[in-house]
Amino acid sequence: MIPWVEIDRAEVPGGEGEVILRRRGTEFSIRTATTELMNSSLHGSEDALAELSCNCISRKTGSRILIGGLGMGYTLAAALHHSGSDSLITVAELIPAVVSWNREHLGHLAGKPLEDGRVSIQQEDVAETISSKKSAWDAILLDVDNGPDGLTRTANDRLYGMSGLKNVLWALRSGGILSIWSSGTDETFTRRLKRCGFKTEVVHVRARPSGKGARHIIWIATKP
Repeated sequence: MIPWVEIDRAEVPGGEGEVILRRRGTEFSIRTATTELMNSSLHGSEDALAELSCNCISRKTGSRILIGGLGMGYTLAAALHHSGSDSLITVAELIPAVVSWNREHLGHLAGKPLEDGRVSIQQEDVAETISSKKSAWDAILLDVDNGPDGLTRTANDRLYGMSGLKNVLWALRSGGILSIWSSGTDETFTRRLKRCGFKTEVVHVRARPSGKGARHIIWIATKP
């Protein structure tokens, strides 16, 4: 078996440890010391996150989309594919190294989406981007950590707690979409979305583009 080769590692801002970029043949992985965060062969649910979201706002012209988390660029690439030529997509990425890795090592995997003129990068916590403007976005896509089940961290509460969801409502335009990727179900979070006033649907998708692999969860929550 071909061994994994470490390409680079970087500190996560805020003292949250390190992320490591590795390669094995044509396969890439981003992980912490103990957990794989993403793999280039497992992006079917990331593609679905973007496709489901963009389909919800397909009738709008000049859509403004915010993606929380660049990852390996698959969600961004799918959002570009399913958006119009007049759409603008902002990606908020907390870790500067992830942006540089996409430019230097990973861009070819998803078709170099950062080179598309509709894309801009904000190197900051997506919670900051959300709270900076009112009624700014037609869709907000969150692929941060493993979903809302990490709510024990204060940083996650800024996104997935009641205060964070209220900030999203404030930032979305009328009829706007909040979509969230998760590695597993969370009924408590579904109820929290509904209590905030979102019309909420839970969609089950597969990890692999082929439609196989582990089942992941996507919440599609619509602002009234």
